[in-house]
Amino acid sequence: MVTVLYKSTRNSSIRVESAAAIAKGISDEGGLFVPESIPMLTMGELKSLAGKTYAQRAAYVFSKFLTDFTDAELRYCTESAYTTKAFDTDNIAEIVHLFDNTYMLELWHGPTCAFKDMALQILPYFLTTAVKKLHMDKKVVILVATSGDTGKAALEGFKDVEGTEIMVFYPVEGVSDMQKRQMVTQEGNNVTVCAVKGNFDDCQSGVKKIFTNHEVLQSLEHGGMTFSSANSINWGRLVPQIVYYISSYVSLAESGEIAYGDLLNVVVPTGNFGNILAAYYAKMMGVPIGKLICASNINKVLTDFIRTGVYDKNRQFYATASPSMDILISSNLERLLYLLTGEDDMQIREWFTSLSETGKYEVTDAVKKKMISFFYGGFCDDAATKETIREIHEKNGYTCDTHTAVAVKVYKDYQNETGDTTKTIIASTASPFKFSASVLDALGEKPIEGTDEYDMVELLHEVSGMKIPQSLADLKTKPRRFEKSIDKTDMQQFVLQELHLS
Repeated sequence: MVTVLYKSTRNSSIRVESAAAIAKGISDEGGLFVPESIPMLTMGELKSLAGKTYAQRAAYVFSKFLTDFTDAELRYCTESAYTTKAFDTDNIAEIVHLFDNTYMLELWHGPTCAFKDMALQILPYFLTTAVKKLHMDKKVVILVATSGDTGKAALEGFKDVEGTEIMVFYPVEGVSDMQKRQMVTQEGNNVTVCAVKGNFDDCQSGVKKIFTNHEVLQSLEHGGMTFSSANSINWGRLVPQIVYYISSYVSLAESGEIAYGDLLNVVVPTGNFGNILAAYYAKMMGVPIGKLICASNINKVLTDFIRTGVYDKNRQFYATASPSMDILISSNLERLLYLLTGEDDMQIREWFTSLSETGKYEVTDAVKKKMISFFYGGFCDDAATKETIREIHEKNGYTCDTHTAVAVKVYKDYQNETGDTTKTIIASTASPFKFSASVLDALGEKPIEGTDEYDMVELLHEVSGMKIPQSLADLKTKPRRFEKSIDKTDMQQFVLQELHLS
């Protein structure tokens, strides 16, 4: 087995094993860890995954990337995370035939009803295993910025995990009522949740600054603590997402929907770019993935970037019906650009310094050409999102959430523009019950004034015929534990105070 080491997008001379990359979360100079080489999967290896459980497939894929973990450690991590105790289906990731050559990959059958569970149920096992392997005797402090789903999934994954503390920041007006309720009622003795007066990018930028602040890091050192991340800037969050694209390809081939070797397009509703980047990694490993279709809402910074090569966050920010995609700084794009530049860390530092200082950068023609050969970018607004929800419900008897509807609409636009009839899988990223008000509005149901989110959940159950996820139903009686709201400039001080370091 070839050893895979990890280097930083902003300093290619760095080499660490996967345990160190996962434990640190982000490199000291602010770069993201990437594997120095992408392991390959042969067609024979893909075929060998047929008949395996999701946990077994995951362990095999992880063995390619996390080469310093033993087989026993990987089995422990996967068999602990991917269980019917955590997920409401034996398959972990369900595939539904939606229409024509199109399939829905339902990634929301975990405890928080969002795709983030696919990675955040296993990250605590990765992290605690990594800490033991590195003989670290420090408490690991997990800092998380969330646009809605990552926060709850991380809280649920890390609650009461020995040797860890987790702190989640979310934009005060930037998440749905159900997402907020999930976070502020979180149980666990090692969890903290705080609203930030700003948008997701303010939360994310604040967390990144804390990670690299020398004075803060010194305070943590004196307190016997160290930072790590549960955002997809952490490689331990991204690598589990690669698994479900590989697994879904095998499952479709296993069921005869495709033949091994057939191309399969992938559509992903995208905010921070991690989910679609995982599909790109699967493609680079040799999985026969065709076009990667990047779907944005009206905050279409990624659509514009893919089409023009200019990344410009200096634009109006919109709060939409798909709040988890209300993002103007897509962190994981840095990993893609590092690969497309031939791992030119100097160029990456230049572009992302420009992004930090001016809010924009422009890639070279060569990088733009490579990017559009792999990716298609499209977007839609809230009106088109809701029209798509209604149309799918009426024509296909399928109810989807607002983020997934963005992906369906952009995919239809892509088909109309290109005529591409390649079989396609759409990443369905959240249960519609997490966004009941918007979904009901799309379906023409108008709850009476004063109806709370639980009444809306019940009404959506009646309209859709879908079962209400138990984890959402249970929220109704849980007390609200976290009501604090701070200015974005106070995040650093808040962290130090909560950790009793100031």
